[in-house]
Amino acid sequence: MYALDLVNVKKSFTLHLQGGLHLPVVAGVNFAVQPGTCVALTGPSGCGKSSILKMIFGSYRCDGGHILVRDSDHIVDIATASPRTVLMMRQRAMSYVSQFLLAVPRVATIDVVAETLRRAAPDEARTRAADLLRRLNIPERLMAVPPATFSGGEQQRVNIARGFLPNCPVLLLDEPTASLDSENRAVVIDLIAGKKRGGVAVVAIIHDKQVRDAVADQIVDVASFAAA
Repeated sequence: MYALDLVNVKKSFTLHLQGGLHLPVVAGVNFAVQPGTCVALTGPSGCGKSSILKMIFGSYRCDGGHILVRDSDHIVDIATASPRTVLMMRQRAMSYVSQFLLAVPRVATIDVVAETLRRAAPDEARTRAADLLRRLNIPERLMAVPPATFSGGEQQRVNIARGFLPNCPVLLLDEPTASLDSENRAVVIDLIAGKKRGGVAVVAIIHDKQVRDAVADQIVDVASFAAA
């Protein structure tokens, strides 16, 4: 029983500042992700890997096909869902680690992470956020500081904490280890393994072959879905 199923998904962009130029990206995207497994998306830069993650998360609308996400006992098609339903699914069923940290300015790091536990009591959320930040080697003294002042690697670890803290059945990862040292890459590998043991379905873009080999159960070559 899949947690996520992409059926004949396609995506293109219209460049309005370029005279309405039509730019095909992917077509015929088909793969499913079972609970407790990780599918790694591979392929050259620009082939559409991040676009696929953004379509799953509902940030991009797809031009056709179905993106089926299981939410408890029912299935939601993100490709046709209303914006309200997409937002609900982000809170209940999908968590996303993008390449960039987007956080409200002047908000403490611990609160940036704890905010993702919307259903937990504030004290519990901050405690769990602090535990995960420690695991990701964010010093205690930085937890009260806004992450905008952090280095790129530190910001990425905060981003990872935001994505991993909620217990959603689907986890989307866009190059989560790209700016991390070997010690923190190992932490992320352990975190992904823990999510898989908990039955989470993971879709990840990971260029680091060592990390990919450690976590991936299936490889999907996105270049094979190149749109004509």
